Amino acid sequence: MSTLDHKIDFAVVLSVTKANPNGDPLNGNRPRQNYDGKGEISDVAIKRKIRNRLLDMGEPVFVQSDDRRNDSFKSLRDRADSNPELAKMLKDKSASSDSFAQIACEQWVDVRSFGQVFAFKGSQLSVGVRGPVSIHTATSIDPIDIVSTQITKSVNSVTGEKRSSDTMGMKHRVDFGVYVFKGSINTQLAEKTGFTNEDAEKIKQALITLFENDSSSARPDGSMEVHKVYWWEHTSKLGQYSSAKVHRSLNIQSKLDTPTSFEDYSIELFELDGLNVEEIDGQ
Repeated sequence: MSTLDHKIDFAVVLSVTKANPNGDPLNGNRPRQNYDGKGEISDVAIKRKIRNRLLDMGEPVFVQSDDRRNDSFKSLRDRADSNPELAKMLKDKSASSDSFAQIACEQWVDVRSFGQVFAFKGSQLSVGVRGPVSIHTATSIDPIDIVSTQITKSVNSVTGEKRSSDTMGMKHRVDFGVYVFKGSINTQLAEKTGFTNEDAEKIKQALITLFENDSSSARPDGSMEVHKVYWWEHTSKLGQYSSAKVHRSLNIQSKLDTPTSFEDYSIELFELDGLNVEEIDGQ
């Protein structure tokens, strides 16, 4: 496998229909919004979904959520200690941070993609890895309307004389919104972590199928959909254009005052001389 030898930029256009794409725990789990009223999905939430898709592909992932983990380790420290070399280094003050990072990057695809901080209580070694894949926060094209619904339960939590419908709380959703997020893959950092051209292809496939096996009460199947993935591959390590200029070449606007479907939006892609873009439909 060959280390990534050219810069890559990408953008993903997705829609949300009657779902909560990313609840804010500091605001009663309401869908995230910025001060302009536009919806947001944090980069952390997007990376979580990418990691889940990589797990579904059979790739070794270091940061696994409890509901999706495919091993018996209950913490990141346990998973790090599963590698005898890493476990030994964590107990040795004189161990090489670079050697630790190299072994971790070779073992786990998300470490060599996104980076990772290895700092555990009681360990003698603390290591930070910077990853080549950077992802922006997803932002909706237009301000979103949030619908809040009070929910109750129809069974008692504990045995009692009466059957009651106790108020459980609130559920929030976005009726409809089109969001876009952008990202880049840096070749200098790819060389340090060993991120390969094959790894870039895996990231691309994860973006195309981002919401597969991601359903929940807040995000029912079919409520989150990837419509387009734009994938720019430069011809050099530094790239012919800055990532900002590449991302600005994608322009998305609503054609109606109150859009209710993806077809109510127009997408315009401005061509940049010498830079090819692959336009992929979501699955």
